[in-house]
Amino acid sequence: MKSKSILVIVPFLIGACGCTGWAQQQTDWSPASGRIMSRWAAEVSPDRVHNEYPRPQMVREDWTCLNGLWDYAIRPKDAPRPENWDGTILVPFAVESALSGVAKPVGPDNRLWYHRTFQRPRGTRDKRILLHFGAVDWETSVWVNGTPLGTHRGGYDPFTFDITDTLRGRGPQEIVISVWDPTDRGTQPRGKQVLRPHGIWYTAVTGIWQTVWLEPVPQAYITGLKITPDIDQSHVTVQVDTAGEGDLTVHVRIPTGLLKAEELAGAPGQPHTLKIPNARLWSPDDPFLYDLEVTLRDGNRVVDRVKSYFGMRKIAVAKDEAGINRLFLNNEPLFQYGPLDQGWWPDGLYTAPTDEALRYDIEVLKKLGCNMMRKHVKVEPLRFYYWCDKLGLLVWQDLPNGDRHIGPNDPDLQRSPESARIYEHELRRMIDTFYNQPCIVMWVPFNEGWGQFDTPRIVNLVKQWDPTRLVNNASGWTDRKVGDVMDIHRYPGPAVPAIEPDRAAVLGEFGGLGLPIRGHTWQDEANWGYRSYETREELTEAYLNLIARLRGLIGEGLAAAVYTQTTDVEIEVNGLMTYDRAILKMDADRLLEAHRKLYLPPPVIRPVVPTARDGKPGQWRYTTTRPGDNWMQPDFDDSAWPQGKAGFGTAGTPGARIGTPWNGSDIWLRRTVELPRVGDDLQLSIHHDEDAEVFINGVPAARVSGYTTDYVLIPIDRKAIRALRVGSNVLAVHCKQTGGGQYIDVGLVEVIEAK
Repeated sequence: MKSKSILVIVPFLIGACGCTGWAQQQTDWSPASGRIMSRWAAEVSPDRVHNEYPRPQMVREDWTCLNGLWDYAIRPKDAPRPENWDGTILVPFAVESALSGVAKPVGPDNRLWYHRTFQRPRGTRDKRILLHFGAVDWETSVWVNGTPLGTHRGGYDPFTFDITDTLRGRGPQEIVISVWDPTDRGTQPRGKQVLRPHGIWYTAVTGIWQTVWLEPVPQAYITGLKITPDIDQSHVTVQVDTAGEGDLTVHVRIPTGLLKAEELAGAPGQPHTLKIPNARLWSPDDPFLYDLEVTLRDGNRVVDRVKSYFGMRKIAVAKDEAGINRLFLNNEPLFQYGPLDQGWWPDGLYTAPTDEALRYDIEVLKKLGCNMMRKHVKVEPLRFYYWCDKLGLLVWQDLPNGDRHIGPNDPDLQRSPESARIYEHELRRMIDTFYNQPCIVMWVPFNEGWGQFDTPRIVNLVKQWDPTRLVNNASGWTDRKVGDVMDIHRYPGPAVPAIEPDRAAVLGEFGGLGLPIRGHTWQDEANWGYRSYETREELTEAYLNLIARLRGLIGEGLAAAVYTQTTDVEIEVNGLMTYDRAILKMDADRLLEAHRKLYLPPPVIRPVVPTARDGKPGQWRYTTTRPGDNWMQPDFDDSAWPQGKAGFGTAGTPGARIGTPWNGSDIWLRRTVELPRVGDDLQLSIHHDEDAEVFINGVPAARVSGYTTDYVLIPIDRKAIRALRVGSNVLAVHCKQTGGGQYIDVGLVEVIEAK
């Protein structure tokens, strides 16, 4: 039974934000010339730039936005503070972006300086004044009225300075900031930004890239909330941290509308547990959020109040009825599917042009029927996760990579103590910052060996720091047998990892189907995708073929899959959308229908014609000499061909199970199989390296290109399905090899959907 609780979701998120005190706000700014721009770029102006309240889970009504035009200068790294400025920059856009109005590189040999003035907010003489930064990349030093406040290192975590004691009694107050960013010449977590963009590596990002804001608070005030739901015990635990002195107590309540909520009171820094009978659970299908109010009292006097929200949800790995590990949301198995999300913008780079733009990608994914995204080696502003919470999208959160990279067969890095310290600091800060977000269900500390070190210890650190979420030890090819999932990458795929007794099997990346659309690309020529297509219709058909194959893999034990990717990014053109978000490249209705089938109960996969992987390799007639044109027909005489046991290929080919060596350029195979029944639920089970064509009773059943690294399920062409008959049937296969490893094996399986 669902709770009758009513949610009014944070109507105060756009607070008293004023970008005031800067004479040039209305003039002297225009976007720099960009390669392409999104439609939201036209809505950006110095007096209207990300003026939404930036911290949705701890909201005060009184605040001042400092986004807008600042002075800037680029100077040699060791030069003193500039006496003169190069011009104005629109904060919070990185200096390399078009929307900053600058679009200039900085590089590790230089330092980026910022300057502006502001007026102390009225009515705050008895308040502390906090200066908040959403994120600045990378090493940030701050002065207010000439007083140094300190230096922060980290490109993705929010940080705060108490500037009260530096403020003058009246008149303009001055902020000066310097930023140094080594980009890919340093070991710090940095994501995909590089000094020389190419391939999957993008334009460097330097400086302020999230909102800067002032907040007046009482002398004693709330500094943080830690909210932990427990659906099994039907309660939520809230820890309230504070600063300042006095006879302090915190009061926590859930304003649940029709139900009178219990209010708890107690000491700061202690857990407070509120019962929630008949809790309404948060999920992608029902992203219900409870409001939360927290007050701080000094004696009987209320001195501070914040508003927040939370979702009642649980994530775990558990076995389904068939004994296979699945991802369980709220104690029910749920296949998780969605895209790899880079979070880049053609006009703002790391920063979406507007809050509406930030929300748009999430809305599109929901309309396409996705229930998850993997946020790839980037950490977003808090408002991004707020929209995922509100709209109902699960998030796998990567920590941005750093330091050197290792290959699939290499041991973990030996990082320097300083490099390891920086990484672990940002890892903890990321978890602390987003601990309260119901949308985040998995932490991913490493991707494809990028900066990977001391993996078992790091996984243990994450599990101890946040025992409420899953940990993916390494997405890609550098698994260390720890964490909650075994994650592989296969392009184009799809594929399923080996099923394990203690971890769930997930496909962390696959797909990457490319389509450049002229007028909507970062560059006109030499764009890149894992596989390229020429029309939207071809792309849609290829994508739906992947999804159909994915459905069968769920029956084999696959628990989640991540498609590459949400949008094109710079020279990559393998997005569901173009980089400017102007065009959805595929038929939305067909994708929605296909995606919905992924969430049905897992199908049962039953071998009908086993392969070598099933432990029952078949006997085939084969030849490596080109046969006659009718070699695939049932009545072709193959009696002169030698016989061999599947599979055919060379040792060392990934996923191969060699029964008969084959190391030539071409091989033709024939086999007669007995079928007790035929139907639409039959699919091919095939491992091919490289191009292959399969015939059933002389009718083309499938044509595949490239190579796989394990067996995959392929839908059979409708005409070939109709050619099947009870009793004897002839399978005929041709495989062509051009270089590297080689392998071919084919069988038939039934994909039986649950009734």
